[in-house]
Amino acid sequence: MTQTSQLKQIARNEIAIYQHPSHGVIELSGEDCLTFLHNQSTNEIQSLQPGQGCDTVFVNATARTLDLATVYVTPDRVLLLVSPNRRQFLMEWLDRYLFPMDQVKLNNVSEQYQILTLLGEKSHSLVEQWGLQELSHQPFATHQTTTINDIPVRIAVGSRLAIAGYTILVETQYANFLQQTITKAGATPITEQVWEELTLEQGKPLPDYELTEDYNPLEAGLWQAISFHKGCYIGQETIARLNTYKGVKQRLWGIRLSQMVDAETPITVNDKKVGKLTRVKETDQGIMGLGYIRTKAGGEGLTVQVGEATGEVFAVPFLTHEYAD
Repeated sequence: MTQTSQLKQIARNEIAIYQHPSHGVIELSGEDCLTFLHNQSTNEIQSLQPGQGCDTVFVNATARTLDLATVYVTPDRVLLLVSPNRRQFLMEWLDRYLFPMDQVKLNNVSEQYQILTLLGEKSHSLVEQWGLQELSHQPFATHQTTTINDIPVRIAVGSRLAIAGYTILVETQYANFLQQTITKAGATPITEQVWEELTLEQGKPLPDYELTEDYNPLEAGLWQAISFHKGCYIGQETIARLNTYKGVKQRLWGIRLSQMVDAETPITVNDKKVGKLTRVKETDQGIMGLGYIRTKAGGEGLTVQVGEATGEVFAVPFLTHEYAD
């Protein structure tokens, strides 16, 4: 077993820690910030209470995907975790929809915080050691503040992958010491390569690859981040229509490939183009990719051609593709 394989196994079944080299954190404050964010993204945010959170998607007016974000509501502000390469874009995007009467202040606080991800089936044991016994039983994005070796942190349920774990926000000045502390407590640090492979194998879509203005969040499998019962928001009419009339024409899938090919390579069945490869990487489990495939072509178990490679389509655990009632 390679070192990468061992680390991935630890990340799934034991306790691992990953300190993200880059990230995006946007702070919204002011009495209208929940309502404002509710109106600019896909999920039900207005009803969230302090200590709660959720995933939500930013889309444009035609429901094309801009970014997948995680919301954490506190008593006096909202912290919005966004993709590193989308933080400035989203600051400008949100500011564009602010009216003078809105009691909302936007602040890019990415440099003030570091993000660490605690991964693995046994990660709950560490959280319980830190005095947060009830947190492990709470819904995704539920969060609390505590101290670890006198370091103030915010710990939230969910690794933001389909793997048990937690997301930790800490002030930048304490981040390295915190990782060392958590490592001494029994967590194994994982590398950026391991994190990237896990992200691919889990099927988490990323900006500039699967999350682009070529696709909508239903095609991207982000149904869990969408409320079909809330009121109007940017792109809502298109998303509601696609759900009502079961109009999603393509879906994001995992693909096991026989050899390496380039991203953006067309996916074909019987010499007919049915989709496009968005990301590909050689992993310890073989060459794996993600790609959008037309719904009519088929899904899990389908054999496809991707350039010179043969591919087998498989379902990835991060994504959901179920029409809502």
